[in-house]
Amino acid sequence: MTAKQYGFYIDSQRCTGCKTCELACKDYKDLTPDVSFRRIYEYCGGGWKQEGEAWTQDVFSYYLSISCNHCENPACASVCPSGAMHKREDGFVVVDQDVCIGCKYCSMACPYGAPQYDESKGRMSKCDGCFERVEVGKKPMCVESCPLRALDLLPMDELKAKYGDLKDVAPLPPSHYTNPNIALRLNHNAKPSDDRSGFLANPKEV
Repeated sequence: MTAKQYGFYIDSQRCTGCKTCELACKDYKDLTPDVSFRRIYEYCGGGWKQEGEAWTQDVFSYYLSISCNHCENPACASVCPSGAMHKREDGFVVVDQDVCIGCKYCSMACPYGAPQYDESKGRMSKCDGCFERVEVGKKPMCVESCPLRALDLLPMDELKAKYGDLKDVAPLPPSHYTNPNIALRLNHNAKPSDDRSGFLANPKEV
């Protein structure tokens, strides 16, 4: 049990998929082009159909800005053979690159694809919640950079009180697997996590 648990708020009504959060994170963390700690999911579906002389449509699309969810039961840490992947006292899940052996087990276990292999270092890397900024009262770089304020980070008790406790939406996996520390505000087009009517429009980006 951690002393405190932080979590991200993701407002899918406000998010326009501009990727400012992703780029700000890459710049701040000095990431290579093939590593992105925060990624933008574009989920869409539907189509057009003709009824007599009229055409109707049920087309939908929405964005989700996703990074590591610093889960209550992090699958990445549970499979790490070296102990490099671990949960801090503040609830952030981090990887100690001095201990990491680059086996990629954490990447295979995480249902959100958060741990990523850094070819330049031969080690795993991931979002650490910008804990060094949070420790001095600042927000993570992704939160601070969002032009539409679609992201926030707070201790989970404050997060739930302010934004609620909704954690499930397509295309994310059901939250009961790892109990992610997030709170969602759903887009009006949002589909349940078990939805099969849509598809991920930008798989190469995430």
